[in-house]
Amino acid sequence: MSGRARSGAGVVATAAILDAVLVVLFVSIGRRSHAEGLDVVGIAGTAWPFLIALAAGWAAARAWRHPLDVWPSGVVVWAVTVAGGMLLRVVSGQGTAFAFVVVATLTLAALLLGWRLIARLVTRRSRARSGRTAGADSA
Repeated sequence: MSGRARSGAGVVATAAILDAVLVVLFVSIGRRSHAEGLDVVGIAGTAWPFLIALAAGWAAARAWRHPLDVWPSGVVVWAVTVAGGMLLRVVSGQGTAFAFVVVATLTLAALLLGWRLIARLVTRRSRARSGRTAGADSA
């Protein structure tokens, strides 16, 4: 096993839910920018390919082992979410215009990788702080 600690169930559940919420946010922003409705049925119809691909990405990366890691967990989750989501959109007759693929790729990268980068920075800072505090307490 690597030097990374395994994540608890709460961290895994939070990470999975956050990924799903961010995919729905991406879909909602896209629907709003194209003057499409923000009703539950419309959002679900646009989001389902990406949510299924997100689940496949979690499985492919075994992201539950290290859900906060940008590499490889986050990158695999992101890549499978984009590629699988686009494939499912094609199969289901939804559009995959080149501009949409580019925007989806970049936006989902910012969302799915961005929160992991922030979490990693916060985790490192809190560990560094607790290390300094522990060192000061033992002196």
